[in-house]
Amino acid sequence: MRPSLVLDLKRSAIREAVSRFRAVNPRIFGSVLHGTDLDGSDLDLLVDALPGATLFGLGGLQDELESLLGVHVDLLTPSDLPLKFRAKVLAEAQPV
Repeated sequence: MRPSLVLDLKRSAIREAVSRFRAVNPRIFGSVLHGTDLDGSDLDLLVDALPGATLFGLGGLQDELESLLGVHVDLLTPSDLPLKFRAKVLAEAQPV
């Protein structure tokens, strides 16, 4: 199934999972945002980590989202984005 279809069905569950893992402001970017995702595409998801969030916790969030959605999730924070396209992604990203 295309990640964009799964996203439409599970938006509230995604937001709820993000809040349980010390993160906020989940946003999509990439192929799902641009409407070019296909079966087998991943879901590019950007979150802001709250103080006290750990890499272990964010990894747990990514694992939970992949189980919940049945698609690969590329979970990043703004600082994970390469500088060469960070500003563009941040400007385009849309809330879940």
